[in-house]
Amino acid sequence: MKQNYAYIIAPVAGLVIFVGVYLKYSSGYEARVEASKQRDRAVLTAKLDKEALDRKSAADAAFVAQEKRKKDKAAKEAKDIEDHELREKAAQVRRKAERDAEKLITQVTRLKKEIEVEKKEIAKVQEDKKHSLDESAFLREYVKKAEGNSKNLLTILDKIAAADRRSEEIARETTRLAAEAAKKK
Repeated sequence: MKQNYAYIIAPVAGLVIFVGVYLKYSSGYEARVEASKQRDRAVLTAKLDKEALDRKSAADAAFVAQEKRKKDKAAKEAKDIEDHELREKAAQVRRKAERDAEKLITQVTRLKKEIEVEKKEIAKVQEDKKHSLDESAFLREYVKKAEGNSKNLLTILDKIAAADRRSEEIARETTRLAAEAAKKK
């Protein structure tokens, strides 16, 4: 029979130990389950609060980044507009400079032509001046010769006048002599 008791004692001892452990755990089980649930809820609530805080900070950061992008975009647009205006002004200045350069080139060409015409006129005037100087020298020499000729002519005229007077005297003398000879005859 000993064997029979061993078969009963071991299960009864196990059952007693099980009941002791069960009662120990069953009395605080619901509290532990409730504490575990509260702990899980607290962890979940903390996690959700942290996520909500992270979402709020992310939203705030996104809003700040969006505002910064708006400001950057506005500044870039203003800079682009200013750059466009500067490029347009530079293009206008370049076009004006090209027009002015074309005008100046045209004016230079016209002035070169005028210079050539004026040079020709100056050469013509210098040639006329030279011709006038030559003519003036010729006329001075001609006047000197003419004055010399007029003196010679005056001398010749004086001689002719003297010869005419002499010839008149001779003719009168001849007439008187002829009249005297005719009287004597």
